[in-house]
Amino acid sequence: MTGCVTIIGLGPGDPRLLTQAASEALAAAQDLIGYIPYVARVPERAGLTRHASDNRVEVDRARHALELAASGRRVAVVSGGDPGVFAMAAAVFEAVEAGDPAWARLTITVEPGITAMLAAAAKLGAPLGGDFCAMSLSDNLKPWDVILARLEAVLRADFVISLYNPISSARPWQLGKALGLAAEFRSGDTPVIFARAVSRPDEAIRILTLDRARETTADMATMVIIGASATRLITRGPGDQPYVYTPRSVSPA
Repeated sequence: MTGCVTIIGLGPGDPRLLTQAASEALAAAQDLIGYIPYVARVPERAGLTRHASDNRVEVDRARHALELAASGRRVAVVSGGDPGVFAMAAAVFEAVEAGDPAWARLTITVEPGITAMLAAAAKLGAPLGGDFCAMSLSDNLKPWDVILARLEAVLRADFVISLYNPISSARPWQLGKALGLAAEFRSGDTPVIFARAVSRPDEAIRILTLDRARETTADMATMVIIGASATRLITRGPGDQPYVYTPRSVSPA
């Protein structure tokens, strides 16, 4: 087959954080497929056909990309951040596995991007300096009981936890439940980071204690990072946000 699919991470928002490889893949594409806000981040140009779609249609979007590629087109599927982290790469391969056997013979490439937790961590210091994990609080594709069980496991293991998709209009209560569970395992002064729209013009970053975080609002553009027991703040000058880091070393029990 002459067509191909490239699944591209656009990074957190600042165009300077888009990788060179991703830029080259976008420049070579004939078709651009993705969620409406992500497609809008790619400049229009001659020879590029844009296919923007709404949220929650990831597998349909993936099938469309594969059909176009099977017809000989060079297709770019875009995600914010990294396409392999709660994003379109998994949806494309899910569609390949369940779809036309010929799709497995297509050339499918994943171009990584800077995911939200790394962009947020870089703004603050090194909160992910020790062991950490990433979880999505969205229960669209997995039961809430599974989310709670996994969250309890990593809280018991004392990981730093990066929470994607922390809240939405359809599920405004889940972040509060997650932070309430965290309070059963972490002290009230544990640092919790709310990093919204990192690298974009409306960026807003707050460092709160776990006690205060439980009363704080967020949205789908917010990355929430819950510190481990070892996560520390380094005080700076007046008006400066403290540095946050988690040591690489762990003291013996």
